[in-house]
Amino acid sequence: MQKLNRKYIHSTVKKALEEDLNPKGDITTDLISVKNKIIKAKIISKQDGIISGLDFCKTAFKIIGKETIFRPKIKDGKQIKKNKVIAEIKAKIKTILIAERTALNFLNHSSGISTITNQFVKKVGKGTKICCTRKTTPNLRLLEKFAVRKGGGYNHRYNLSDEILIKENHISQDKNLIKLINKASKTKKIITVEIENIKQLKQVIGLKFKRILFDNMKASQLKKCLKICKNKYETEYSGNANLKNIVKISKTGVKRISVGAITHSSASFDSSLLL
Repeated sequence: MQKLNRKYIHSTVKKALEEDLNPKGDITTDLISVKNKIIKAKIISKQDGIISGLDFCKTAFKIIGKETIFRPKIKDGKQIKKNKVIAEIKAKIKTILIAERTALNFLNHSSGISTITNQFVKKVGKGTKICCTRKTTPNLRLLEKFAVRKGGGYNHRYNLSDEILIKENHISQDKNLIKLINKASKTKKIITVEIENIKQLKQVIGLKFKRILFDNMKASQLKKCLKICKNKYETEYSGNANLKNIVKISKTGVKRISVGAITHSSASFDSSLLL
């Protein structure tokens, strides 16, 4: 499992700030005569939700102004109510004005993912794990998978070398699923095999791998497959899971449900900075 570190946070935030400031900086803030005056600001929540991404938010201000004092009033992964203070900032006027949008973009994006993840987690209860996928924003995967964990979810593989996942397209090209699984079993990696129907499932039962991923099955078919498995493998479902059908899917008894939407379609959390 890959984890966030200061180097990743700093480099990711720096790139975002450069995107905002190139080629000539903040030409509006430059007009302010008192831009070096130290002031205080607050970041306020405008909805209920789960907060995450505070280190990214803090780093945006710190990169622009080393004088910044950033005081979070809540920890990552904690629930917040509407109109509550997320963090207090003390810095130069120019630091706050220049860094504000980048800082809030990171905070709101991460908190949005944590918030929707937590909604899924609460729906299914403790018996089922809600997992993210590799359907993430390019160059923000570590942040988004961190946000999923802070919302109570679990991470699927981080990259293509993290685990072996034999999917439909691999099978269609090699034409021999059993051969692929046997090759994979000689490695020390976790192996997941994607299954689309009962016939395919019966082919692989008894082979050496950890997890079966049931793809886009109806609940009735999924239940039949789970009976055939008889707890021989860890089970996972994937395919258009949403807040309306997630309970029905979880009641089949499947242990993990992958939800791509928690990263690729999450709404941004709503917060604002007040001077």
